[in-house]
Amino acid sequence: MSETGIGPFKKGAVIIEGHVQGLANARALGKAGIPVVCVDKGRCILQFSRYCRQKFTCPEYKDESFIPFLIELCEKENLHGWCLIPSNDHAVINISKNKEKLSTYYKIITPGYDTLEKIYSKINLLAIAHECGIPYPRIFNPQKEHIDSFDLRYPVLIKGEFGLNFYKKYKQKAFIVEDNSRLKQLVERFKQGGDEIFIQEIIPEKNGNKAVSFTAFCESGDIKTYWMGKKLREHPVRFGTGTLAESIYNEECLNHSRKLLNVLNYTGVCEIEYMLDPQDSQYKLIEINARTWLWVELAIKSGINYPLYIFNYLNGQPSVYPESYDTGKKWVNIYTDLPFSIKALCSGRLKFKDYLKQNKGEKVVAMWDRTDPLPLLMYGLMMLSYVRER
Repeated sequence: MSETGIGPFKKGAVIIEGHVQGLANARALGKAGIPVVCVDKGRCILQFSRYCRQKFTCPEYKDESFIPFLIELCEKENLHGWCLIPSNDHAVINISKNKEKLSTYYKIITPGYDTLEKIYSKINLLAIAHECGIPYPRIFNPQKEHIDSFDLRYPVLIKGEFGLNFYKKYKQKAFIVEDNSRLKQLVERFKQGGDEIFIQEIIPEKNGNKAVSFTAFCESGDIKTYWMGKKLREHPVRFGTGTLAESIYNEECLNHSRKLLNVLNYTGVCEIEYMLDPQDSQYKLIEINARTWLWVELAIKSGINYPLYIFNYLNGQPSVYPESYDTGKKWVNIYTDLPFSIKALCSGRLKFKDYLKQNKGEKVVAMWDRTDPLPLLMYGLMMLSYVRER
């Protein structure tokens, strides 16, 4: 047995990135009696959880050194046969590219890179959606055609073909462009920077229209169970991270997702984002994430225990997959929702009556657990420290 007290006799899970979703995944497993350790490149809230046996500091998730780190960690800490559950897209891609090598040491739910290339390249994903008859916002490729040939309705978005790399470089998921002159300036800038980009129509956010997340656990494209949620508030106000979300059901998104996941032959957990286009009343595909997402805790509290399904599948254990889940339940991050809601109220982007309406109903407070209170406190202290540093 290693000095950390992690023995070779009971297999567990390695949670990669111990942020909000990593904490939720660890608690779900820990409460089932499954040992959990955390790998993160810095301080994280999961390390303060009673369900985390040990936290290990790693290199950047996208670095080549991350894979040898995981292998060395396995050897040193007797983690052979433990499950890797990444909560970060860079880690997902790096693990995917090195899945064959890592599979000698760990059990891995992350799809192979041949599947991830179809998901994380927006052009590839939308081509598959087109074949499946799944609607998506109109896109234009400025690498292949001149901007003046496009039939554009402004404003439009400029997005990176590989959204993760684009966000890492510019700290934005997309750029909103209001006119042709500005579009030409930005396209030229991104071309000079070597960025692979595309132009996409914006779906209006009228009357609180926000992204819907369809999530599922699949085996070879067969959906075993699913859950759906909708962002009610986010930061930034558009294309942002959820601060308040609600458990919902949407049959149109379910039907689209069945087609898409079947074609992808997908195995594991994923999140598929859609948005209702009020111009034609269709839910349109936005993106897929090959992992759990920030507010996975709401799915767990609604009756869909994704971390446990992952663990059981990788260990050949049966799972009872629910055919339904609780709807109407809400999830709120109290540290981010209040300040950004105040900002949206002051700017007129959020009406006070809508704010009060959105707050109604049963809520799951992100990171809070009466048996494990320290992570919520530490999240607040870490945020305060970050603000002071800025």
